[in-house]
Amino acid sequence: MSDLSISHIALTDAIKQFENYKKMAETAVSRINDDAFFRRSDSEANSIAIIMKHMAGNMRSRWRDFLTSDGEKQDRNRDTAFELDAESTRAQILALWENGWKMMFNTVRALSPKDLSAMVVIRGDQHVVIEAIMRQLTHYAYHVGQIVLLSRNEVGTDWDSLSTPRGQSDAVNARLWGPDTPGNPAQKSQ
Repeated sequence: MSDLSISHIALTDAIKQFENYKKMAETAVSRINDDAFFRRSDSEANSIAIIMKHMAGNMRSRWRDFLTSDGEKQDRNRDTAFELDAESTRAQILALWENGWKMMFNTVRALSPKDLSAMVVIRGDQHVVIEAIMRQLTHYAYHVGQIVLLSRNEVGTDWDSLSTPRGQSDAVNARLWGPDTPGNPAQKSQ
């Protein structure tokens, strides 16, 4: 990497984290059936489908004309993101999801490190671009966590962890650093 500026590092890492969260959500969703995808625990709860539709609408609004218009577009009706009609299909929701992520990645990947100090507007409030990116990154992480939890609850005890499985930290550390490597956190527990 030739450009080691903080701006370049921040932008590169943001893209990497967005990729990780997208993959995590998609892996979790791949483990559930359509009934679980649309299931709501009660009338006020969101299903995975609703969360994904909301995220897609948010991405469409925030990332379209990112540097030149308010991130809350006038043509967005946020409340409808939390509604599904009887004809909604998993394929339709996943297409919205994919389009939202595509718009976000195209926009963020087109930014240069110098763009990170520019100002953008979201809901009438001014944000430095890097602040707006981090705002969206944390927003998506929040919802991906919901998707993973709902998927995990649907799968139950057959769930295969998306990170280090419970009780396996020492084994993972030993694989990473070797069992006798100085500084291996697993050594501290022995």
